[in-house]
Amino acid sequence: MSSPAPLEDSDAPRGFMDRLRGLTRAQRALILYAAALLFGVLVVPFLIFLVGNRVLGPYTQGQNLRGGPFALLGDFFTGLAHGSAVFWAVALGPLVVLVLLRLFVVGLRLLPPRAPRT
Repeated sequence: MSSPAPLEDSDAPRGFMDRLRGLTRAQRALILYAAALLFGVLVVPFLIFLVGNRVLGPYTQGQNLRGGPFALLGDFFTGLAHGSAVFWAVALGPLVVLVLLRLFVVGLRLLPPRAPRT
């Protein structure tokens, strides 16, 4: 029996970070923005439920006195479908914060360097 041929660098399995390094800057930014949007649509409503449940009490959905996190998520998607600005602000919040943060960093880089104090 012959032993398998040794793996060359191009044949080696690539990790997640290696795949990210192979992408263009625009592709990495698009992935980051998509992740922020998914976080805003899927995770933030659950965080709102957890905080609201602790501070305000149980979430009730109409006559259903035991509406849980998935009931809130269903109401959240209904609000998005109806175009409610409040629901869209929650969904787009992480994306907007990320864009503002990146603009702030770009603005800082454009500032002239400070003169040293004497």
